[in-house]
Amino acid sequence: MNQLWQKAASFAAMAHLHQTRKDGQTPYIAHPCRVALTVRHVFQVGDPAVLAAALLHDTIEDGTTDYDDLLREFGPEVADLAAALTKDKRLPEELRERRFHESLMRAPWKARLIKLADAYDNLADAPGPAAATKARRKAVHAIELAHSPEPELQRAVAALRELIASATPPQGS
Repeated sequence: MNQLWQKAASFAAMAHLHQTRKDGQTPYIAHPCRVALTVRHVFQVGDPAVLAAALLHDTIEDGTTDYDDLLREFGPEVADLAAALTKDKRLPEELRERRFHESLMRAPWKARLIKLADAYDNLADAPGPAAATKARRKAVHAIELAHSPEPELQRAVAALRELIASATPPQGS
């Protein structure tokens, strides 16, 4: 039997098949893999459900996967974490963002940890100054949502703050 994260990696690869990042060249699966690697190696969290949810965090929002698919394949914890990281694209952007952030505030801290890893990867992988500015703004907001005392979450916040500081151009440049 595959490890949970291996099964999640295969599932995510199939769910994101033929999708690319905004550069139009990088296979999309690179993003969830980097998010999971950030959770494991930068934030030092090895919880199998968190790693699986990190790999699956965009499968509902950006594909044809639904909550029931994840529930059936990975169980309630992974499905709930992935669902907490999903925006309702049927809503207008402003309402969608507000509802997403309200939902994430109520979600388990593990969902906010994955959101921090997502923000970390988007900032690290921003393809230019405009994208970096937007990614930096979203990273700061992800930190604001990380309001729990768990040491894992605090490590993640510190790592993201460090990346933001290193990615911010010096004043006067």
